[in-house]
Amino acid sequence: MEPVPDPIDPPGHRNPNAEADAVLVRRTLAGEKQAFDVLVRQYQRPAVAVSYRLLGRTEDALEVVQDALLKAYRSLDTLQKPEAFAGWLMRIVTNLSLNRRRGRKSSSALPLDDMLHSGNLDPEAGGDSPDPQRVLQGKELGERLKIALAQLPEKQRMALELFTIEQLPQKQVAEALECSVEAVKWHVFQARKKLKEALKDVV
Repeated sequence: MEPVPDPIDPPGHRNPNAEADAVLVRRTLAGEKQAFDVLVRQYQRPAVAVSYRLLGRTEDALEVVQDALLKAYRSLDTLQKPEAFAGWLMRIVTNLSLNRRRGRKSSSALPLDDMLHSGNLDPEAGGDSPDPQRVLQGKELGERLKIALAQLPEKQRMALELFTIEQLPQKQVAEALECSVEAVKWHVFQARKKLKEALKDVV
């Protein structure tokens, strides 16, 4: 029986090397380290490209990818679908890149505001005067939002962060997440819907 394709990730976007990757993953888990070297040679360049799009610095991208490859190697036995290695690795790269990017930002930066406005979650968006009470409410909302974000499915959370908070073009988000642009739109829509539901008592 043929597997049913994911409706938001069309078959045309499947990795053509998936089966070969699965063999290499299994050989690596069996103790053949040279097999992982093949995976590194195959995906190091696209991984650096993904990280560079998020960080804008070659040195940072190279460091992130090195960390990501090491993390992937150490946790390879947790990969449930060996044929999905490419997307799994790119998500590790994306997560580490986002962590580094956030580390650059001042703690006073409030990407939360951009996200709320973009997602139409804040009915009073647009006010410019700093209201102390609103600042406190914003901090509380920020904590609630972090919790709600952490509960989203991984791809929905990453799509929302990359597109809404980091403001990357949908095409770049699709490349980073190894999916179609339509899938990105769907992930963002679903993420915003779930956040609105989770925050309905405070927004």
